[in-house]
Amino acid sequence: MKVGIIRFPGSNCDRDVFHVLELVGAKPEYVWWNTRDLSDYEAIVIPGGFSYGDYLRAGAIAAITPIVDGIKDCVSEGKPVLGICNGAQILAEVGLVPGVFTENENAKFICEWTDLKVESVKTPFTRLYKKNEIIRMPIAHAEGRYYTENIQELRDNDQIVLSFESENPNGSMEAITGVCDQEGLVCAVMPHPERASESILGSDDGRKFFEGIMKFR
Repeated sequence: MKVGIIRFPGSNCDRDVFHVLELVGAKPEYVWWNTRDLSDYEAIVIPGGFSYGDYLRAGAIAAITPIVDGIKDCVSEGKPVLGICNGAQILAEVGLVPGVFTENENAKFICEWTDLKVESVKTPFTRLYKKNEIIRMPIAHAEGRYYTENIQELRDNDQIVLSFESENPNGSMEAITGVCDQEGLVCAVMPHPERASESILGSDDGRKFFEGIMKFR
């Protein structure tokens, strides 16, 4: 499977994503922000980092680059799209997932390992987990607090993907830290599965996010 990894000025987790995608047997390629045509790719990953320095707000400038149109085309063609951390912020900014990821409640950058509950297994990225399974992955963000005005709709449509299990470090609504679109094709998560893809890193719980892509057809 050929997977496009989107690069913006300020992306810094692209190589980590490339590495784990190779581990699971994918054929990853880097794709720069000014590319419009993504038709060659079967799946897309938007990695973490600080696109355009997070000026204005996280994801705001990346949201108006040419590649966003290509990502939307991929979604309309039924291709899975995963946004991690800054990638999640970008997906929310362009309206491909509901709600927003805004400044942490304590207004500080948080970098720590967290226990998470898998709330939905309908996405290609969480299909290999069990519903309500507890997994461990790190977070690293200053604007990860999730908010939506349509929380009941998210519950009804099974669009809550991940939630913090034991504590709510950034003050997210109902401890939500990952959501998807109604179809489950577009998934936005603040924790970093690529940083929990091998046991030597402290956990390999995140690896299934990428193995799930490989099993999507």
